[in-house]
Amino acid sequence: MKKSPLRQSSVPGAIDSAGARALIHEGRRRDHSSPDCSNIPQRSEGESKSMAGRRRSSGDPSPARLALVAVAVAVACAVAAEGKAVHVEEAHRRSMLANGLGTTPPMGWNSWNHFQCDGNGEVVIRETADALVSTGLAALGYKFVNIDDCWAEPKRDAKGNLVANTKTFPHGIKALADYVHSKGLKLGIYSDAGFQTCAKAQPGSLGHEEQDAKTFAAWGVDYLKYDNCNNGDLKPLERYPEMSRALMKAGRSIYFNLCEWGDMHPARWGAAYGNSWRTTNDIADNWDSMIATADQNEVWAEYARPGGWNDPDMLEVGNGGMTDSEYVVHFSLWAISKAPLIIGCDVRHMSQETYAILANKEVVAVNQDPLGVQGKKVRMEGSSEVWAAPLSEYRTAVVLLNRHATDEATITAHWDDIGLPAGTPVAARDLWQHQTLGAAFTDKISADVAPHACKMFLLQPITTPLR
Repeated sequence: MKKSPLRQSSVPGAIDSAGARALIHEGRRRDHSSPDCSNIPQRSEGESKSMAGRRRSSGDPSPARLALVAVAVAVACAVAAEGKAVHVEEAHRRSMLANGLGTTPPMGWNSWNHFQCDGNGEVVIRETADALVSTGLAALGYKFVNIDDCWAEPKRDAKGNLVANTKTFPHGIKALADYVHSKGLKLGIYSDAGFQTCAKAQPGSLGHEEQDAKTFAAWGVDYLKYDNCNNGDLKPLERYPEMSRALMKAGRSIYFNLCEWGDMHPARWGAAYGNSWRTTNDIADNWDSMIATADQNEVWAEYARPGGWNDPDMLEVGNGGMTDSEYVVHFSLWAISKAPLIIGCDVRHMSQETYAILANKEVVAVNQDPLGVQGKKVRMEGSSEVWAAPLSEYRTAVVLLNRHATDEATITAHWDDIGLPAGTPVAARDLWQHQTLGAAFTDKISADVAPHACKMFLLQPITTPLR
C-alpha cells in the first residue's frame, strides 16, 4: 500500500509542516495556480462559538478539515514567499557575477586612512595614480584609485544631482576619471546609504539611488564604496539592495562595496547585492585593532567566494602606527583571508619597507589565487595560531602567527590541521624570505616566530624529495 504523504500527529486532524508541504505539492499537480494568500480561511471567536452550538451536517467540512486547509494555504503562501525571496536573491547574485567584477579580491588605493577629508582632492588623486604606475604597484594589480568622503558640495544642484566640490575637484569627476583611465587604472568614488555621508560634508544617496548611480556611470566611475551613516535607523536590507539595483541599471559595470560595518551580518546576504561587504567596524593603525579586525572577519570565511568577498577594511600598512613586522602580519592575514587589498597610505612618499610589503608578488598571488577560498584559523595554542587556505593546483598557503607581545614561539602546522593527507611530501617556500626551503616536509612544518610577527609558507605537494 502506498503511504500517505501526510505524517501522523498525536493530535487528531492535525498536520505538521512537512505534511502540509506534501499536500500543497499534491494540489499543485492538479492546479498550477498560485495560492490566494489574501483569503486564507479564518474563523473569528464568535464564529467558533456559533459552530460549537449547532450540529454539523453531513455536507459541512469538519473543523479539522477547515484547520487543515487553513494550515495548508498558509504554508503554501509562506513557501511561495520564501521561494520568491530566494529566486530574487539568486537573480541578483547572477547579475552581480555577470558584471564581471570581483572574480578575485579588488586591489587599489583609497584616500581615507591617510588623508581623511584633508587633502582629498584631484591633485592627490592624480599624483597617486601616477605613483601607482611609476612604482610598479599598478602592474601588480593595484588598479583602483578610490576617492573617499568629502569630495562633493554640501548640497545637490537644482536638478538634484551630486556635484563635485569646486575647490578640491575644480575640473570635476568626469575629467579625473578620464585621467585615471588614461593611466590604465580605474576610478572609485564614495557615497552613503543615508541622508548624509559619515563626515556630514555632503549629501548621501538614500532616496536618490537611481539618480546617483546614473551620475556615477556617466562620469566613468568603476567602484562605489557605499557607507552606512545617518541612515534614519533603516535596516541595511532596506537600503543596500536599492543601490545595487540602481547600479545594475546604470549602464556601466561598477564594483559595489557594501561598507556597512557588519551590521545585520552582510556576509549572509551581501553576495546577492554587492561584490564585497564590510564585516567589521573601522580599522585603526595599531596592533590591537588590526588583529581584532582579522579575528572578526575570519568568522565569516565560508561566505567568501569569487564575485563576493568579506572586507575587514582597508590596509594601514605604511601609516606609521605599527612596526614593520606588525605590518607584515597585517598584510599576510589580509592576503590569506582573500580580503580586498586597498592601500591606505600615501604611496607618493612611502618608505622602502612599506613598498616591499605592498609589492610582495608572492603574497599578492595568494590573495589573488583563482580558487578564491578564504583562509581560516586551523590551530590555536595560547598566543600561537596557524592560519591556512587551500589554493589552486593542490597548493596550500599557511601563516604561522605569534600574537605574543614579548616572547618568541615555535609554531607548528600539522597536515591534518591544514587538510593535507598524512605523509604527503611537500616543497615549502617562505614567501617573505623568497626562498624555497631545502628539504621536503612530511606531516608538519615548524618555525620559530618572533613576537608580533609571522611566517608565511606556500606548500606544494611533490612526488620526489627536493634536491
